[in-house]
Amino acid sequence: MSETPATVHLSYGLPRAGIPSPISFRRWVEAALAGARRRRPAELSIRIVGTREGRTLNRTYREKDYATNVLSFPVDLPPGVRLPLLGDIAICAPVVRREAAEQGKPEAHHWAHLTVHGVLHLLGYDHIEEAEAASMEALETRILKGLGISNPYQL
Repeated sequence: MSETPATVHLSYGLPRAGIPSPISFRRWVEAALAGARRRRPAELSIRIVGTREGRTLNRTYREKDYATNVLSFPVDLPPGVRLPLLGDIAICAPVVRREAAEQGKPEAHHWAHLTVHGVLHLLGYDHIEEAEAASMEALETRILKGLGISNPYQL
């Protein structure tokens, strides 16, 4: 899908039952990189967490005392250091399952969306400002469409 394959390291803070395969995560990461026109090699880690770990991460890094669906931690390399490292993503499996059910969408589609969303954050995209949010959502929607997934923002 992308010109340069991504190296994706997966780790699990809970049993893997019901969690998409490593191949799926890599496919979604590569789709996000291609959609964002990233041409250089990329390396990142994805950790699948439970509610407790997700809540701890969100409280520690965002000062919000609840488990959220996805958190991104872009790498902060020293000036002059050029490595393919993008950073780390944490995805909270119980939140993904709950949100997919609440939104009436296939769980795999929600996993794909949150993976793409997290990768775009690692690449510097954000949704704090309204214009940034519109741009990021449009890019996510285009990437997901290429994966055969409908617009996640139209419920």
